[in-house]
Amino acid sequence: MILRRPDRVLIQGITGKQGTFWAERMREYGTAIMGGVNPKRGGETHLGLPVYASAKAAMKGNGFDVSVLFIPPLGVKEAALDAIEAGAKGLVVLTEHVPVQDTMYILAAAKEAGTRVLGPNTAGTVTPGECFAGFMPAFNAKIVRPGAVGVVSRSGSLGTLVCLSICQAGFGQSAFVGIGGDPVIGTTTREALEALDTFPGTRAVVIVGEIGGTMEEEAAEYAVTMKKPVVALIAGGAAPEGRKMGHAGAIVVGDKGSYASKRRALERAGVRVLATPNDVGAALAEALA
Repeated sequence: MILRRPDRVLIQGITGKQGTFWAERMREYGTAIMGGVNPKRGGETHLGLPVYASAKAAMKGNGFDVSVLFIPPLGVKEAALDAIEAGAKGLVVLTEHVPVQDTMYILAAAKEAGTRVLGPNTAGTVTPGECFAGFMPAFNAKIVRPGAVGVVSRSGSLGTLVCLSICQAGFGQSAFVGIGGDPVIGTTTREALEALDTFPGTRAVVIVGEIGGTMEEEAAEYAVTMKKPVVALIAGGAAPEGRKMGHAGAIVVGDKGSYASKRRALERAGVRVLATPNDVGAALAEALA
């Protein structure tokens, strides 16, 4: 899911500390925030925006396209279903530690309703020069600026570092899509890669993956069909077998989901796999020469 400037954004949890801070940053950057949700404060205003008791009420009020969730883990299911039932086109679920069974229920409801989902445990999405949803530092021109490189990342922090490397090399981003690091998420690496492949202005794509799961191998199946160059960075190459490293999805059982299996699949697809984030700039310069 790639956010565009005309998309109207709802902030569920807007009155909380994080919801308040990031709603201000998003609006300053250009995101069309139409209001927020707090079930206990419906009818009030916050940051000069209307606060609704539910997403359904917000849809009847000003209407919205995408909802961004600053909601505690055990409240995510109720909030997400509220937005889905209201008719949201997309959800950005920033929360980590959402119970897996709740995530599966949300994704099933979203699929039935035709709602796109980023996350859970995502840093969000950025369209440089237009808008962003989540807590990526889109407002820092040393990290994010308009350009021709699409980025898809499971990790928010590593994705930020890669974006910094892209800018230090003299490039910029067409879009950043943070898919989230949980084992069950709404948008896969392959789906994000497909979206970036057709996104206007994108000339190359960087995949920021990590050990665990098979999303990078599945993305490789699509990468082999692409005419645009793709480079990748896979975190966790030195992780001990069977030990969870960082994200809930970063666990390897046997060879499945291992660094070696991901690297093999990507390189067979013609994707250059990098050793460190510092290599991103040189790899893009070579690919785009």
